[in-house]
Amino acid sequence: MSSFELFHRPRRLRQNAAVRRLVAQTRLHPADLVLPLFVKEGAAGPVELGSMPGVMQHSLDSLVVAAKEAVAAGVGGVMLFGVPTKRDAIGSGATDPEGILNVGLRAVRDALGDETVIMADLCLDEFTSHGHCGVLTADGRVDNDATLERYAEMAVVQADSGAHVVGLSGMMDGQVAYCRGALDAAGHTDTLILAYAAKYASAAYGPFREAVESTLEGDRSTYQQDPANGIEALREVRLDLAEGADIVMVKPALPYLDVLSEVAAESDVPVAAYQVSGELAMIEAAGERGWIDRDRMVRESLTSIKRAGAQIILTYYATEVARSL
Repeated sequence: MSSFELFHRPRRLRQNAAVRRLVAQTRLHPADLVLPLFVKEGAAGPVELGSMPGVMQHSLDSLVVAAKEAVAAGVGGVMLFGVPTKRDAIGSGATDPEGILNVGLRAVRDALGDETVIMADLCLDEFTSHGHCGVLTADGRVDNDATLERYAEMAVVQADSGAHVVGLSGMMDGQVAYCRGALDAAGHTDTLILAYAAKYASAAYGPFREAVESTLEGDRSTYQQDPANGIEALREVRLDLAEGADIVMVKPALPYLDVLSEVAAESDVPVAAYQVSGELAMIEAAGERGWIDRDRMVRESLTSIKRAGAQIILTYYATEVARSL
């Protein structure tokens, strides 16, 4: 070699798979993952969604099967969403003990008990005829405080139905404190609150609206987070923490890794991120066309979310990835 001496050779740490595995700074584990599941009222069996390859609308029976498969793979939890056949202005089905989401919660809790963490989506959008996440005023605006009353009822019914965790996804001001008070008053002091603390008004939710057969007209920009804002998201997180959130979440995940990283640095409770339907759809569409290596992209995307600070990742790939780990 010439007089030039190269002392620093970082490539030594990347020379083969065994070394890379030894020094990896971020590791996925099946218990990090939560599987979202859709249960449809009256469904005779699972039906694959056109815009979400591999994801199903489940019957009650297939819901339980899918939850059991996730647990067998080591997945850390499941998050249930309901798809009712009837909807009204106040989302009555959300608080009906015989509503499809609450029936689904009981079925999964009866089948699995405390073997996994059972989460329930706590929002009205799947149950309202207008598709918004709350009760509307006469002039069509979402009424924050009237919606809190509905959320409190939902929280208690979901806890009664077997949810270990209620996932407050509506982005109403004060929702964490209001639901915490209702849960505690009903004796559900051990029920966890997962706050969707920074849920952005994103274009990436499109396929999800097929999954829940959304009736939404317009958008949710008056209550979901503005994609242009990051500092505002930290304010939302601080408020949810002050109100007693047990877990805080950023949604979507990949477009907001910067926000996720800042939330992880700010929070003294576990931080979650949701790899949403549009993220899955983009991976699947590009993989189907041969433009990317689909399997590598799935793993890389989840590793990136964890590297940014998420301890918990909601992903439709949960069971598949858990099996591969």
